[in-house]
Order: sequence, then C-alpha cells, then structure tokens
Amino acid sequence: MIRRALIDKGLKPGDAQLAAALGDSFHLWTDLKAAVAAEHGPVVEEWKYYGPKSGWTMKLLRGTRNLLFLIPGEGAFTLGFVFGDKAVAAVERSGLPKPLIAELRDARKYAEGRGLRLEVRTPEDAAIAAALVGFKVRS
Repeated sequence: MIRRALIDKGLKPGDAQLAAALGDSFHLWTDLKAAVAAEHGPVVEEWKYYGPKSGWTMKLLRGTRNLLFLIPGEGAFTLGFVFGDKAVAAVERSGLPKPLIAELRDARKYAEGRGLRLEVRTPEDAAIAAALVGFKVRS
C-alpha cells in the first residue's frame, strides 16, 4: 500500500509539490494525464481535499463525468475508478491481468458501480490504467 502524500489542507498541490512527493513516478502521472486527454478528448483536472488522512486527490473529468481519481503517494500514486456494469463486462473480456479482473468482478457493487484501485509504480501499471480509462469511456 502506498503511503499518502500531500495531506496539508492549506497547501493545494502544484507541480513542484507533486514532483517532490512522487519522485521518479511524476513522469508516469503526467504521461497518463496526457495520454487520457489525447485518446479521449479534453479533460478537466480538479483537485479535491478529502480530509487529514486522505489528503488531496485529483479528479479527471470528461465533461461532467468522472473518469478516474489520482491519489498522490510517496514515490508512487494510486488510481481510483468506478465502473458500471457495461465497463465491468468489457474489462472481464479483456486481456488485462486476471487478478485485476477478479478484483473488479468481486468488488462490492454500489449504485454508481464497482470500485477498483490500482497502484501505479511502473510504465506497465500506467498502460493498464490507460486501458481501464478506455473501457470506462466506451461504456
């Protein structure tokens, strides 16, 4: 589990703070945001503060639709997704790693869908994240 970073409510994150927290993973964060925008059209970045334990989280939105949540950590970051039934079915048919598919399929179902978290530490993790965004957008 990645330890949360950027938990000071009085300091809204900027690139300098984010780069310091993420370290070598900062380029994965910026590359993923750019890939989502290039593939799926303009996105809106919205920082939200969720409390002293959770800290700051960036939401990426396409119009008014939440695509994903980017949660900064120390040296890496976590992504949060919520998938509806159509997106879950598409992920289940995909070639993504079987443990990830099982985690999504077994996630508790809420009115807004099934939640999934993905730790991003490597370019491979970021590629999986980009694929997950594609399933969400197309469903």
